[in-house]
Amino acid sequence: MNDMKDIIQNLDLTEETDSRLEWLAGFGKDPKGGVSRLLYTKEWVEGQHALKEWMESEGLEAQFDDIGNLFGTLKGKNTNETILTGSHVDTVTNGGRLDGAYGIVAGIIALKYLKKHFGEPLRNIEVVSMAEEEGSRFPYSFWGSKNIVGLAKREDVENISDFEGVPFVEAMKKAGFNFRDESKGPREDLKAFVEVHIEQGKVLETEQIAVGVVNNIVGQRRYTVELTGEANHAGTTPMGYRQDAVYAASHMIHEIISMAKETGDPLVTTVGKFEAYPNIVNVVPGKAIFTIDVRHTEKEAIVSFTEKMTARMEDISKEHEVEMNIDLWMDEDPVPMDQKVVELIEKQCKDNGLNYKLMHSGAGHDSQIFAPHVPTAMLFVPSRKGISHNPAEYTEPKDLAEGVKGLIGALYELGYK
Repeated sequence: MNDMKDIIQNLDLTEETDSRLEWLAGFGKDPKGGVSRLLYTKEWVEGQHALKEWMESEGLEAQFDDIGNLFGTLKGKNTNETILTGSHVDTVTNGGRLDGAYGIVAGIIALKYLKKHFGEPLRNIEVVSMAEEEGSRFPYSFWGSKNIVGLAKREDVENISDFEGVPFVEAMKKAGFNFRDESKGPREDLKAFVEVHIEQGKVLETEQIAVGVVNNIVGQRRYTVELTGEANHAGTTPMGYRQDAVYAASHMIHEIISMAKETGDPLVTTVGKFEAYPNIVNVVPGKAIFTIDVRHTEKEAIVSFTEKMTARMEDISKEHEVEMNIDLWMDEDPVPMDQKVVELIEKQCKDNGLNYKLMHSGAGHDSQIFAPHVPTAMLFVPSRKGISHNPAEYTEPKDLAEGVKGLIGALYELGYK
């Protein structure tokens, strides 16, 4: 352990990590300053093949699967067991250079130094550059990870197209890939998955902590609420005679946010979209539509809060004499990380002198797809101002390097012992 601690503390990975991320950002570099590397585009294909060449140059065995996930393997003595790390190579349109990409770059660098200092591992250690997570080009998310664990189905994507009308299947085949053989089951050699990612939040930056060890990914419910009152003349309709949909909506929103604040962390509730009709200065609004996003690390807490929330909204709709329709269109359970893997990573961070904290993830990641099938955990590094999916996405290079060190320790413990 002392050897590992000495090695990790003496590694200077700052320049290497940052320069490799800048290199990868060149594939899909957007004239507006960000990165656009969407699934199966020319930029995506070039990026994946460049990563394959880099993996091979570091002595890893690199290969694509049927749909375009790229794997780089450091072979172990026991080739029937594999420890997996990595993240997704795709971006949102005009996104940042770190989301997804950092986990891939960190994985390759980690394997490079494990190989250099410790040689052949006990079991395979593999880094994956997953084909897709964001759902930015086609109306489907987690195509990469869902194929690895056997969840993706051919019929899910056979009839979908991008915004320009390009069919999913056509784009996939043009990129040189095809559907996986669904008669074959998912991989049985995967013994753990560790994903390194930027936080996309402000917690680590605010608390001046370099590494977050994630023990839970929040669950979430999303709603669209439509209120129907009566549009009427703004000058001739007395206040007491109105069925003002915006007034009713504003009352509901105030109550929803107040209830969330009273409940406290880790519950968060957001009204992110609002529309009013007819949206004219001199007409009492007859219709209002808004969205609600509720997240928490415990399913029971989400259910309890949303039941109270919708009951209060029913009361308010009656009070304002407006009709209400609530559509619950997303209901995702929280996804706990594997306790043993979390404890192992936490111990490595502690033993190797990293500044870390246990925390949950308020955003979704490939790890939530893996977790029900493979023991899974995550490492976070800070995000400046919490900004992500934006060209302004930024993490201090020294923090990026600390995340790689945390990953090296985790993969050593999982792959060499």
